[in-house]
Order: sequence, then C-alpha cells, then structure tokens
Amino acid sequence: MELAAVEAALHRLFIAAAGTSLRREDLKKARETAALLERLGRFGRPERLLVDAAAGKAYVGLLAVELLGFSRVHVIERDPRRAELCRQAIARLGKPADVRVVAGDVADRAAWPDEPDVVVGLHACGGASDAILDGAVAARARVILVVPCCYAAAVPFSAAAEARADALGVPRHAEVRRRFVMSLIDGERTLRLEAAGWETTVEALVPPTVTPHNLLWRARRMGEPVRMRAAAEQLARLHAAESR
Repeated sequence: MELAAVEAALHRLFIAAAGTSLRREDLKKARETAALLERLGRFGRPERLLVDAAAGKAYVGLLAVELLGFSRVHVIERDPRRAELCRQAIARLGKPADVRVVAGDVADRAAWPDEPDVVVGLHACGGASDAILDGAVAARARVILVVPCCYAAAVPFSAAAEARADALGVPRHAEVRRRFVMSLIDGERTLRLEAAGWETTVEALVPPTVTPHNLLWRARRMGEPVRMRAAAEQLARLHAAESR
C-alpha cells in the first residue's frame, strides 16, 4: 500500500480543508494505517464483511473502502463524537459502500455482527484490545488483525502479570519490569486466541521508531483440536500462576 495514497485519502476524508496538511500525528497514523491495509489486502475479497472495532474515526475501515475496494464495513466506536466524525467522513467516500456505524462498546456483544470475515483493531487503548479479541472470537470472525496500544492496569491480565513478577523477584526498575509484564500479557493474549481455535502469529507491523506499540496479532479461525488443546493447557498453567 503506497503511503502517499494513504496520506491523500486521510486528508480528503478526515480533514477536507483546502490549504491544510496532515499534522505530525496524522503522518504517523498514515504509516500505521498503510501497513495494516497492506496486511488486510491479503485476506479475502473486498465484498466480505469488515469490522473496524474501537475504531475512533474509522481510518482503517474507511480507507479499506477507498483504497482496497471493500464494500461492507461495520464500525464500532463508543465515543459519540468520534462516531459522528466517522459518519461525516463516510459522506466523502469516493466509492459506494454499505458502512454501518454503531456507537457502542466493543465489550458489548450486541454491537457486533455475526461471523464477520475480518476484524481489525488499530491501537485500541488498554483493555479495549482484549475486548476486541474476545468480541471477535465470540462473533466467530474468520480473520483477526489487532494492534494493541498501552499496557495499562485496565488490561485484564495486567494484575496477574505484576503479581507473577513480584513472585519471581523481578526488580522494579521500570524498563526491566515493563518488558517482563508486557511479555506475559502478550503471551496470555496469544494463548487465548490459540485455545479458542484461531491460528495466531505475532509480528511487527511497523518499525519501533514509528511507534513502540507496533505488534500485530494476526489470527485465522482454524479450529484445529490438537493445537487448541495444547494452547489451552499452556493457558491454564499461565493462569494457575495467579494463585501461587
């Protein structure tokens, strides 16, 4: 996906003011969005249903329409102001598409369609990324593409990871502790997907110089029993450490 095309589409859909340019944070978002759109373009035909979850202004979902030709997009965003900005951007799309905007929380199953083809989530804060993973699994998405953001205390496994660090005597030097806790959280997310039946890989979406939160969870629903059982056993061992 050409970065220049993404930048131009971002400006036209979401800024739409002559004589203006993208801000620094917009240029950063463009690089992240371009990389995710490149991955998205590998999965399925454009007429399949795409869910942009905890979408903000739905950069990914609407640019998937504009640049990849997707014609069915379901946007979930709990902030009413951002949901309205998304609706305004839909009116500027250069291609016809069926775009539904739900002003709701990704943790609410009612906000989700059944069996979407692809679910994307780019930098949903804290526990919202975990809610996207759980929501996509509950909805039986075929493919999941999620890039988590901050590892705040709101992340479901955060307290258990901190407790495990304490139990093992991991020092509280910020960088040492942070990396250990993040690894446990990321491991738990991966095993949760695998145990539910989604074959999962974790890869760098963009270089860490673009954003330190650069890991992409790429999961495909396979339902392979042996792999699911092995992941479930690993997940149980990881969770059992919480009570030690």
